[in-house]
Amino acid sequence: MKKVAVIAIAGVALVGAAFLAFRPGSAEQSRIELRADNPETVARGAEVYAANCASCHGANLEGQPDWRARGPDGRLPAPPHDPTGHTWHHDGDTLFHLTKYGVGRMIGDPDYATNMPVYEGTLTDEEIVAVLSYIKSTWPQDIRDRHDEMEGRQ
Repeated sequence: MKKVAVIAIAGVALVGAAFLAFRPGSAEQSRIELRADNPETVARGAEVYAANCASCHGANLEGQPDWRARGPDGRLPAPPHDPTGHTWHHDGDTLFHLTKYGVGRMIGDPDYATNMPVYEGTLTDEEIVAVLSYIKSTWPQDIRDRHDEMEGRQ
């Protein structure tokens, strides 16, 4: 019984540490700057998104149906990147690292099962920033403003 309690406490501490390390809206300004107002970056991001992301996240950023419910394999479907999703709830650093390194690395669990590929070695840092900039460029202005505020850019 004591061993179970220690394991449970350690698990909660690990999740808490991961949250603190990667939480949106940290006091420091995000180091990854999305360029949603740069037409060249957005155009490049749209191309890279169409080639690498749209097959799961949708051509119109709509995500997969029932994206909040785990499938029979225990994995979550691809969420939307439009305003109905939660992408805009995360700062640029979090989005960049999630895309480049994957969920498992972000939460400290290399065995985390997800359908989201790791793009390290597939996309350049500039391509990842371009995709994220494209996604942000599609959000309504009020959501873009909230995202900028969260990142300390307003």
